[in-house]
Amino acid sequence: MTDAPDAAMRLHLLGTAAEPPEESAPPPDRVIEGAPTFRTHVHYEAPDGRLFAGVWEATTGAWRVAYDEWEWCRLRSGRCVVTPDGGEPKALGPGDAMVLEPGFTGVWSVIEPCAKDFVVMLPPAAEDA
Repeated sequence: MTDAPDAAMRLHLLGTAAEPPEESAPPPDRVIEGAPTFRTHVHYEAPDGRLFAGVWEATTGAWRVAYDEWEWCRLRSGRCVVTPDGGEPKALGPGDAMVLEPGFTGVWSVIEPCAKDFVVMLPPAAEDA
């Protein structure tokens, strides 16, 4: 058995982000309630830029979402409700996890300031599809 020279590069322990968090907010036309703001700490980004992982934090409020990417997330703290268009609200608290698929649309409501671990996979570029 031989060790591949790049084997160590295939394991990435996620600790603290190398860069300061990105501060953002939903576009004003998507906000339904409050003035939510976000802080995104990216701990890992794949070389092709399509897969990344980290921690996302949000203040209270509600906004419309539309996903063209895959996202796995687990709530670390806080409380939120995700309501799919045409579906039932799903309340989330610390430890709850979910997957959002491309095509998901609905409303994300933060009831108590929250933080979540996330892994996002963006769709392939048009020329790769």
